[in-house]
Amino acid sequence: MPSNQYSIKEIQQVISADGTITKDYTINTLLTDSRRISNPSEGLFFALSGRRNGHEFIAEAYVAGVRNFVVKQGPEINLPEANFLIVADVLTALQTLAAYHRSRFNLEVIGITGSNGKTIVKEWLYQLLCADKNIVRNPKSYNSQIGVPLSVWQINDKNNLGIFEAGISTTGEMKKLEAIIKPSIGVLTHIGPAHDEGFADRNQKVIEKLVLFDTCRLLIHNYEQLVDFKESIHAQNCFSWSTTFKQADLYVFSETVIAKNFYLRAKHKGKEIECLIPFLDEASIENAIVCWATMLALGYKPVEADKRIERLNAVSMRLELKTGINDCSVIDDSYNSDIQSLEIALNFLNQQNQHTKKTLILSDIFQSGLQPDVLYQQVADMISIKKIDKFIAVGPALTAHQDYFNISEKHFYPDTDDMLQHLRALNFKEETILIKGSRSFEFERISRALVQKAHETVLEINLNALLNNLNFYRSKLKPRVKIMAMVKAFSYGSGTFEVANMLQYNKVDYLAVAYIDEGVALRKTGITLPIMVLNPEASAFDKLAEYNLEPVIYSFGLFDDYIKYARDNNVLNYPVHLKIDTGMHRLGFEKFEVETLCDLLEENPYVQVRSIFSHLVASESELHDEFTLKQIMNFEKAVKQIEKALGYKVIKHLSNTSGITRWPNAQYDMVRLGIGLYGIDAAIKVTENGLQPIASLKTSISQVKKVKARETVSYNRSGSLTKDGKIATVRIGYADGYLRAFGNGVGKMLVKGILVPTVGNITMDMCMLDVSGIDVREGDEVIVFNEQLRIEELAAQIGTIPYEILTNVSQRVKRVYFYE
Repeated sequence: MPSNQYSIKEIQQVISADGTITKDYTINTLLTDSRRISNPSEGLFFALSGRRNGHEFIAEAYVAGVRNFVVKQGPEINLPEANFLIVADVLTALQTLAAYHRSRFNLEVIGITGSNGKTIVKEWLYQLLCADKNIVRNPKSYNSQIGVPLSVWQINDKNNLGIFEAGISTTGEMKKLEAIIKPSIGVLTHIGPAHDEGFADRNQKVIEKLVLFDTCRLLIHNYEQLVDFKESIHAQNCFSWSTTFKQADLYVFSETVIAKNFYLRAKHKGKEIECLIPFLDEASIENAIVCWATMLALGYKPVEADKRIERLNAVSMRLELKTGINDCSVIDDSYNSDIQSLEIALNFLNQQNQHTKKTLILSDIFQSGLQPDVLYQQVADMISIKKIDKFIAVGPALTAHQDYFNISEKHFYPDTDDMLQHLRALNFKEETILIKGSRSFEFERISRALVQKAHETVLEINLNALLNNLNFYRSKLKPRVKIMAMVKAFSYGSGTFEVANMLQYNKVDYLAVAYIDEGVALRKTGITLPIMVLNPEASAFDKLAEYNLEPVIYSFGLFDDYIKYARDNNVLNYPVHLKIDTGMHRLGFEKFEVETLCDLLEENPYVQVRSIFSHLVASESELHDEFTLKQIMNFEKAVKQIEKALGYKVIKHLSNTSGITRWPNAQYDMVRLGIGLYGIDAAIKVTENGLQPIASLKTSISQVKKVKARETVSYNRSGSLTKDGKIATVRIGYADGYLRAFGNGVGKMLVKGILVPTVGNITMDMCMLDVSGIDVREGDEVIVFNEQLRIEELAAQIGTIPYEILTNVSQRVKRVYFYE
């Protein structure tokens, strides 16, 4: 039996599971997500319980073809030919199986941990060592309690080096990961504040991370980071590096910038050596020194280490979703290609519903450790399972194996130049295109050809941060409370189908939009979730049933309009939502109107009330808690009256974002999550919350000018410098959403990490910044807001609220969506 295949009976013994084997199967694929099923006939599904209970998705996995499951309790329904291995803890069973698999291989393993730089160091070590070794490593940043066992499961008998990173968030976790990875060589990267909240202090976190290296023969680390932790180091030998301490094994004593490279000189074994790093940012330099130290510790000659490090390529760990030509969407993953990351990228492609047609552009895959016939059969099988409609292959190896691919529309080209010459004939139109290529194929040229040309000012949306925020609020909910996600106003300026796709894929219960046309747009891009329309127009009622949209009824006039429409068109029992005004005094039936509303609803054949809701006015403010309590009481009274008139129960929802965190007793059946999804909650202090800003607005410098003191800048001669200096004109103005109120020093942006003020009035397309004393050039990046310069700060600068800043970013600003 191949090294990565086990019988289900053998697995039952390894994980000490109960349960009866009804049919013997061979297992070679571990599955944890019913939405991402590959090779189901040989897959083993682990019903993990976390934010969601994996047992609830067993039926979904079964329908996808999975027949083997590891569970905490058996299913309530009979599933023919399915095996259920019953264990006390499903995650422990997954980790036990991975540890057993690891124990069968006698290969060198590098284990990496730290606060920052783990994934980059892992990928760079792969680049540096792959010429000599057949390497297995974590896909992307699969370094968690689940990601590590899934990564280690990839080891096969052709591998002679493993490189695995391990991430932890609290005490007790690293011991479990160490048992799975069993590294012989350890690498400790930068220690910083990430995940400090899971530990009593920074020292406790460092000690916990060092557990990974307990049985290592060699540990590579920064000398000063572990000066105070010598008693916690159990590795047999250490190799240290430092830019401060001469006693380190690698003492870096000189740093010089040479033609956009960083030139380092160091002392090692009493000799002076050198290294040229092809990056200038501080984080990359530190990560490269870690790799340099690792290569020297492994016995590479300094000249060879320098030669390889000089050729390091930047690591792109995120997928970029962009607007393409001819109404296409483009997923750009054009800098790396291996079988594991291909599956991750294909899963992301399948999340996209905006186009029915799915296209893959793929290059040859290098250094997989598999024979070409085996590798490309796996690729062909994966593409078949993922239901790719159009396949474009670039490279001689794929061309040689084109018969493996049973796809109706397929194209093969020997190289990227040839494919670009035939680009027009490929007729890209209204499709979602995944570009996945090894770096040597220069697929960024294909990306440039397919992405719609746009304004250089870009709003970057981090979909991982969006998911983090969703899960943060999920953790605050009582059992069985539903989530309605607010995606009105272009998802608060963050995008329509891109955000809705992510929310649908992660199983929110409802979406809400402001107007019917917003709901229609979502339906046209493949969104199937229930959609509530907050402010429906009578003129567009015909679109409700056509696109399965559910209107909010908030007044008697609107009620009468809808009933007339339903009667004229014979629309019966259509789902509607009732809004009650409990104090906002914007929309909704007031307290004195509820009785009349009840009379109209009794035995009304045209509507089926799906939910009743109201809106909290000041849920974030302690100052108005008494008023919030009054709203809650008024809401409950109105609901009781209406449900009595209806004769049935409905969904009740009152809490908005801040209400979720401050008013748990007001969660009822559902909550409405709005600005919190996007990383902002006025009820939580920025320094204390678990939210992540999802948006970064970036622009660039068009021109740099020297300006003398008191020379005027911008319209109406409104700005000037108090002394001789220089200004940078940047590509953003009030037409992009950077309001005129930010002018004349009120607004500030980040240039080279330094906060600089505006000078003069903001113009339509541009504005000017005081960059005196900063080394800047045309084309340099400028940050308008991000996780460092937060939206809340911009709002405070001009006396408004974060909502206005985010929703004001105009549609001419290109949106780019990232997913790691």
